[in-house]
Amino acid sequence: MIATALAAATIAYPVVSHQKNAATAGKLRAGEQEAGNGAGILPSARPTTKATKPAATQPPGTVTSKPATVVPPKKPTTPSDPTGKPGTPEPTVTSKPVVVPGKDSAGPAYAGSCSGVAIKPGQNAQAVVNSKPAGTTFCFTAGLHRIGQTIRPKANQTIASDERAVLTGSVPLTSWARSGAAWVTRGALPAAYGKAGQCEDNSANICSLREQLYLDGAHLTRVASLGAVKAGTFYADYAANAVYVGSNPAGKAVEMAKTSTAIESNQTGVTVRGLTIEHFASAAQAGALVSGPGWTVKANEVRWNKSVGLMLVKANGARIERNLVHHNGQLGVGQYNSLQANVTSNVISQNNTDGFWIADWESGGMKSTRSSGTVSGNLIQANKGVGLWADVADDGRVISGNKIASNAADGIRFEISRNGTIENNTITGNGFGTGRGSGTSLWDGGGINVNTSSNVTVRNNVVSGNVNGIAIQSRTRGDGPWGKYLLRNVKVTGNTVQMTGGTQATGMVQNSGAEVPAGQLVFSGNRYQLDRLAAQRFARFGTKLTAEGWPAAGHDTAGTFATS
Repeated sequence: MIATALAAATIAYPVVSHQKNAATAGKLRAGEQEAGNGAGILPSARPTTKATKPAATQPPGTVTSKPATVVPPKKPTTPSDPTGKPGTPEPTVTSKPVVVPGKDSAGPAYAGSCSGVAIKPGQNAQAVVNSKPAGTTFCFTAGLHRIGQTIRPKANQTIASDERAVLTGSVPLTSWARSGAAWVTRGALPAAYGKAGQCEDNSANICSLREQLYLDGAHLTRVASLGAVKAGTFYADYAANAVYVGSNPAGKAVEMAKTSTAIESNQTGVTVRGLTIEHFASAAQAGALVSGPGWTVKANEVRWNKSVGLMLVKANGARIERNLVHHNGQLGVGQYNSLQANVTSNVISQNNTDGFWIADWESGGMKSTRSSGTVSGNLIQANKGVGLWADVADDGRVISGNKIASNAADGIRFEISRNGTIENNTITGNGFGTGRGSGTSLWDGGGINVNTSSNVTVRNNVVSGNVNGIAIQSRTRGDGPWGKYLLRNVKVTGNTVQMTGGTQATGMVQNSGAEVPAGQLVFSGNRYQLDRLAAQRFARFGTKLTAEGWPAAGHDTAGTFATS
């Protein structure tokens, strides 16, 4: 389905999917028992209501001569807060916090002016770009621009708009006829092609088909058979080259995503600014907007595209700033094989509209692999998947000053990678998605999940109201570019962690083949807000512990334990 060789290269360099995929997830979970006592998970039926605080509760003892400190509870940050300001005061930090944007502080309104070669609706944008030399600025004028051919900028060109131009990869569908309880049009589909990706429902397995439909701008849900078509849905029969909709299209605009990619090239120094990019039919793990090396992608709105909204591929030194990236079919932002690329002050929300696997495949807010750089000051919210995921040989990733709220899987997942810093983030209300692979144990993750990674520092974060607090996992994961993936040298310090309901816990788990030498996991100086000091909110390799037992086992011996 890729129109040119360069576009095909995008498919050759996808974000590498999580190794615990559909084929292996069941086997891994079946074998993941705790070393020693086999107690692989925390109980899943703990009551969700908070217990009443006893009138005479005393602070627990510790292994030191100084008892653990109990402090008055603080009100947790609410996930719905759009301002990015935490409700709980930030702990003392070692670096200046980053201001997190609200939903109205990013996107084309912040693009600035554009002066250059005009591109008007109806023109062939790529032909105009081809006609001018490197370094030229192009300004899309107001209106809807149908992009039938991927725009491939030359070095140091600027592709911009200060008039809210919309670039769409869709084509209108007309000539509808009644067909039973549905309406049909013919001749718009490509030949049948192979599927890719992992869907939440692999029996239907339709998430990776690319030709998405929109009725008067509303996203229609794809179904797997003509018999399942009803209002608000559509069915694409590739063999018969027929598209069926369940809502009467008379007098309405029906659009089908067709062009795979809006903008992509491997030339350096390109700027993309002030555009709305929508309805592109990118394949699974490929992007509607694909950044190259040294690009600046700023103040765009990237929405309602089939797979990844904004993708970085071999984009060393790219700067991704103040974009609105929302309602994309699989993932908001993807980063592959891109070193020192910075993702700053973006709003990444409500991605994975098309049913990719929520718990254990590449869906949700942002995912990076074999990359480095800083992700800072972003609002990552309400994505159907992991909020922010560094996976498969990320090296030197800094995750700082973000607000990460209400994502269906982990808030932050740092997996089979190394040399990571996770600091000064506010992480609330994550991990409560349901579906295959979802759960409530430390094996399933939490607000922050560090999985089989080395040299990771987790410090000065506020972690509240997530399915779990901070989960540290040691699994058998094979080899990577620097040898065997191991859980080593993880330091968790200075965080505020609230655990007051359900099965919420903080701690570590390991399977029988993934031993962790003593001294490799350090919890120090963290502050915990608990429903009861006697609640078993901590776990150490299968042993469930209370606020007294946790420091007695050598963790947070100078920590603070408070009741709410």
